Amino acid sequence: MMNQHIRRICIIGAECTGKTTLAKLLSARFGEPWVPEFARNYLDNLGRPYEQNDLVKIAEGQLEQEQALERNSKTLLICDTNLLVIKVWSEHKYGFCDPKVSALHALRIYHHYILTDSNIAWEEDPQREHPDLRTHFQNIYRQLVQQSGVSFTEVSGTIEERLELAHNAIKTLTLQK
Repeated sequence: MMNQHIRRICIIGAECTGKTTLAKLLSARFGEPWVPEFARNYLDNLGRPYEQNDLVKIAEGQLEQEQALERNSKTLLICDTNLLVIKVWSEHKYGFCDPKVSALHALRIYHHYILTDSNIAWEEDPQREHPDLRTHFQNIYRQLVQQSGVSFTEVSGTIEERLELAHNAIKTLTLQK
């Protein structure tokens, strides 16, 4: 069950655009919990290449983490991704998304998106797959966030510049509460 007093902030963007770094920094700055990307730990422990049905398990795990960490929130919950990323990834890799992922996403309310620009250096990571498609995915995420009707702030530049932009957007959002 979602706490109606908690403002949920979702950081979204293409691979390797500083989402996790930004989530950690915002968490520290606001003294509020952040929700790691569940897929990372899941895939690290999978022991085989992931398959389409793993994405439903990842979606369920992501939401369970959000719900658990929300209990520790005073006013904010910083989410280092959400199920839109799983939807986009599934559609790209498999040509469709399991309806359960979309149904689970519909159960969550986010109050603001932080959209991370892909204008930072790519860092190799065994879980990252498409360094050449970051702009493509960035455009998809921008379109989905715009269509969501939820306010958003696009951040780019250095991590310090991104942090300041995101911090100011969240501070404004919490003042509107």
